[in-house]
Amino acid sequence: MAAYKLVLIWHCRSTWNLESRFSSWYDADLCPAGHEEVKHRGQALRGNRAIRTLWTVLGAIDQLWLPVVRTWHLSEWHYGGLTGLNKAETAAKHGEAQVKIWRRSYDVSPPPMEPDHPFYSNSNKGGETVLIAAHGNSRRGIVKPLEGLPEETIMELNLPTGIPNVYELDKNLKPIKPMQLLGEEETVHKAMEAVAAQGKAKK
Repeated sequence: MAAYKLVLIWHCRSTWNLESRFSSWYDADLCPAGHEEVKHRGQALRGNRAIRTLWTVLGAIDQLWLPVVRTWHLSEWHYGGLTGLNKAETAAKHGEAQVKIWRRSYDVSPPPMEPDHPFYSNSNKGGETVLIAAHGNSRRGIVKPLEGLPEETIMELNLPTGIPNVYELDKNLKPIKPMQLLGEEETVHKAMEAVAAQGKAKK
């Protein structure tokens, strides 16, 4: 029997997702479709970006009283000097392979953000269930050790936006069964395909 349950959810689509821009730590708001998406996805747990996603999910399951711990350790991968740039234009300049490394790598940093950049500066083991609303790269960083995935595999992992994925963990925080995605199979499949398409630089 599981000692803990870990629920991970990626923030839904933001305004900068629609514009295909590197968000980094810039807190682009959820777009209208993103707001609707997270409301719908929240129902799966009963049967902004990351923070607004979390509060919307907690509201959908009538659990707003739960304590929320905010930590920069779960912040989006910092895209440095790429922040705000168009992804297709960046791929055309540096090559799709290099951009993929910057976007998906576990430990390779993008170009640094210089002071004149327009967007410059800007262990919970006690509970039975923990809900984490974070960004795609943060979730990959959590999933990698849980699944024991190698570097090349974690870069190709496409976790769907807004769909909760659940781990049941033993007392040593090791999964006792495969990760479960909460949602209808067709919906989950389409969401994963959408993320995979985002992972490719648009021409």
